[in-house]
Amino acid sequence: MTAGTRPRRHDPERRDRIIDACLDVVATRGVEGTTQRRVAAAADVPLGSMTYHFAGREELLREAFGRFARQAAAQFDRRMAEAPDREAALRAVVRLIMQDVFATQRDLVLSHELYTLAARDPAFRDLTNDWMRRSRDALGRHFDPATCRVLDAFVEGMTIHRALDTEPADGVDVLDAVRRLAGTVSSRPSA
Repeated sequence: MTAGTRPRRHDPERRDRIIDACLDVVATRGVEGTTQRRVAAAADVPLGSMTYHFAGREELLREAFGRFARQAAAQFDRRMAEAPDREAALRAVVRLIMQDVFATQRDLVLSHELYTLAARDPAFRDLTNDWMRRSRDALGRHFDPATCRVLDAFVEGMTIHRALDTEPADGVDVLDAVRRLAGTVSSRPSA
């Protein structure tokens, strides 16, 4: 080491910290407000670390959103894997809607930022398609492929409504809708 040079800091988690910081910045500033400078500051790393670990902003966003989507899909998969039978699977879908998907404001914003980015830039659609495929695969443990597609779409739509609606969702109504979509008799008596 020459005079005036600092020893290199050993930081094996730096790349992961940058990815996590990117998600935090997207959650607060949106994709458009996410710059490498802001992410570096949020991760508490030198700006040069950004170009060392990522070829550019697009690669960083792909890595960050890929991580977010994989984590969300894994939670979906865990919930469905825990269901021992079809009835438990119906109730698991309700728990996904009422508790898991968009459990936090951060998750809601990140999901919508990813959807918007994928709608604008086809290069990001593989992330959303993989997420949807994994969700349908998890549902496929208990339901046929056509029902999986409908239930997956319902989960997405209901979670958006639950997150943004000023009226709280009723879990009984959600279970009734899930039963109908799955071709199971309604849990409510007809009027």
